[in-house]
Amino acid sequence: MNCPKCGAELAQKFYKGMFEIDACPHCRGMWLDANELDKLEDRVFDEDAQKGSLIHFQKETQTLCPHCAKPMLEFQYRLYDLKLEYCAENAHGFWLDAGEEEKVIEAMRMRAQTVRRKTSAEGEWKQTLKNMHAFLKRSSKKK
Repeated sequence: MNCPKCGAELAQKFYKGMFEIDACPHCRGMWLDANELDKLEDRVFDEDAQKGSLIHFQKETQTLCPHCAKPMLEFQYRLYDLKLEYCAENAHGFWLDAGEEEKVIEAMRMRAQTVRRKTSAEGEWKQTLKNMHAFLKRSSKKK
């Protein structure tokens, strides 16, 4: 496969020793097969049900899928300030320009923190309500 941005031949390599990707040696972009974006996210947050919708605000680009040569779509990644491209025609995968993989990881770190805060707050609120109910129950028995 060739790089959809600069045309160089993509080289297979292991992303941080975890899974194989196709990387451009010139522009440092990377092609992630459909399941590999999920693997990248899972490095820091693997609760898929809590990640939110992946694709928002799509628009066609001039960038061609390295698999099928169909135009890829650009989309806003999970409502973060990050635009990625993907093959919508045949769901071949995602193109990340240089450094965008770190932005995906940072977005997942932020999401994980948000979910932990929410879970903690909900637990505290549940305990507060339980304590209030117990107090009210005791108070009503004293009357």
